[in-house]
Amino acid sequence: MNEQESYNILSIGSVRGTAHNLRLEINPEFRPALKGLSQFSHCQVLWWLHEFADDHFRQTTQIQPPYDATLTGVFASRSPIRPNPIGLSVAAILSVDVDTGIVEVAGLDAYPGTPVLDIKAYFPSADRVMEVTVPDWAAAWGDWTANN
Repeated sequence: MNEQESYNILSIGSVRGTAHNLRLEINPEFRPALKGLSQFSHCQVLWWLHEFADDHFRQTTQIQPPYDATLTGVFASRSPIRPNPIGLSVAAILSVDVDTGIVEVAGLDAYPGTPVLDIKAYFPSADRVMEVTVPDWAAAWGDWTANN
């Protein structure tokens, strides 16, 4: 395997709306993939950090976080500046319309216009960890996200 191998990733849709009222608008060819998603309360959304996709951002390996923390590697952070600018959010599903491809969500930390790469149903048995360890600077961030 080539260490610099590239991959073809397709956008399945985009984030639309306002900062406080976001929705995913799924491209017509991927709308059948939404079938059954409305039965879940939450999903994981993978999205492309398009504003940080330039090569100079992708070469950054360490950052100084804006909060009271020491210099960290990007893999030990939630920084949007990373070798592969892929974002991951757990979002509450408010509604799903398969016909129009609209998934209304809450808790998504992407911006309108952001390309959506994938949506995965949230399964508590596979997607959560009961006992975790975080550094002191992240300890006050809370244990759980809100329902919406």
